[in-house]
Amino acid sequence: MSKQLPFSTVEVKPHNRFSARNLALVIASAGLLATGYNFSHHSWSLGDQKLLAPDQSVWNDADNPARVKTFQQCAIDNLLETGLPFMKNVAPIAVADFEERRDRLAQALVAEGADAFVVEPGYTFKYYGNVSQPEWEVWEPEERPFLMVIHPFHDKATGNVKANTTFLCPSFEAERARLLGMPFSEEISIVPWEEHWDPYATLWQSDVFMGLRQPARLMVDEEMRDFIQRGLGSAGFEIIGLQGQVEEVRQIKTAREVEILRAVNTGTVEAVRQMRKCLYPGLTENEITTALDDTLRAAGLDPFFDIVLFDENASNPHGGTNGSKVLEAETFVLIDVGAHLYGYSSDICRTFFPPFLQKPSKRDVLSPRMSEKLKVWDIVFEAQTRSIDQMRENMTAASVDIAARDVISHAGYGEAFTHRVGHGIGIKAHESPYMNQGNTASLLKTGMTFTSEPGIYLVDKFGVRHEDVLLVQGDGKPRLLTGSRARGPWEP
Repeated sequence: MSKQLPFSTVEVKPHNRFSARNLALVIASAGLLATGYNFSHHSWSLGDQKLLAPDQSVWNDADNPARVKTFQQCAIDNLLETGLPFMKNVAPIAVADFEERRDRLAQALVAEGADAFVVEPGYTFKYYGNVSQPEWEVWEPEERPFLMVIHPFHDKATGNVKANTTFLCPSFEAERARLLGMPFSEEISIVPWEEHWDPYATLWQSDVFMGLRQPARLMVDEEMRDFIQRGLGSAGFEIIGLQGQVEEVRQIKTAREVEILRAVNTGTVEAVRQMRKCLYPGLTENEITTALDDTLRAAGLDPFFDIVLFDENASNPHGGTNGSKVLEAETFVLIDVGAHLYGYSSDICRTFFPPFLQKPSKRDVLSPRMSEKLKVWDIVFEAQTRSIDQMRENMTAASVDIAARDVISHAGYGEAFTHRVGHGIGIKAHESPYMNQGNTASLLKTGMTFTSEPGIYLVDKFGVRHEDVLLVQGDGKPRLLTGSRARGPWEP
């Protein structure tokens, strides 16, 4: 059974520190005492809203590290006690999968009239060769070009188009390149270049492009740095940008990729839900960030960004404040978080109330501020529902955005929806196609995965965003890859 933080059992050691957090809690305590609250009880009422409360010593000592440690362990225990069902039937990308995707790339290159695809270490290199930029050069992007060159050939034995892969590599780094353990069933092929050579002319004169038409057409993606593109061009290559079927190779996910995305996104949502049960008054945004990151790590996920924002801080979609704001009963908590599993990304967002604020039985007795929070939460949820309904084969990326935007605009909050409704997701948290109202050229296809994340941001008040990840499945409903959507601000 999952835990809610047992406030009365938290051990607090007396000390003389007095911080801004203590001041906020003392003021809150004074206000509660003025309303007749008795700290010996475990709940109090504000109107018809009941709050769970710690004992007086814990409430008055927000800086005691035991509180934060107990909160953190509570979140980890809750998640582990679920048994991590989202991790079942998920496996990393195998060598055969990498070879299959390179073959699909080769076939796409033929269809697009390109002779080769050239990438340097980065996300695309990771997708085809399982090496990221930091894995090649941990300190910074290298000025010496290390390039993967994937070019098609016709396999006479099968009659199929398959991929040949060659690496342009500094001579002194060739052995290190071999030691990277890249996913090839045979030894990798390297075109070495010495420091005093022109590396691009070396590639041009190599066997890789022997017999091809002149000039050879090389396709590159957006991660290729300008000086490398210019160097290739000066050596005689024709450079073309990423497009068409070549771009779709990464956009359209295989079954194994989908299962990894399902696992990491469902697990990230579950971590937020289990952590929420352990929240208590006085925690800061930074403390929740740290605890959530450790909770994700305990489940085998690797967090790479975590945005925790309270109330008015969330009116800026990606924050920017220092994380010191303190959690109170009616705080609207916005958490946008991403983690990695087997190289694939999660990117989810939930907006909710803390567990010590009891759900009201009636909305008509709430304060105007609380009423507006609930109203906006519902509007954003409906906007997300409408956008999800548009995630079908051959719908435009623009139509998904417009569906959500219409709901929010008709509710009178159009100017407060300040960003696109979503984006593709895979090994990068943000991938093409991008779902904005101007992207009428991109058509959704079966196997593409997207976020839906509409939001409303009211300056100096609060922000609300819901974000889930979905898989396009023909002209039917998209498949949810986050387990389940939020059910309400008390059930994120």
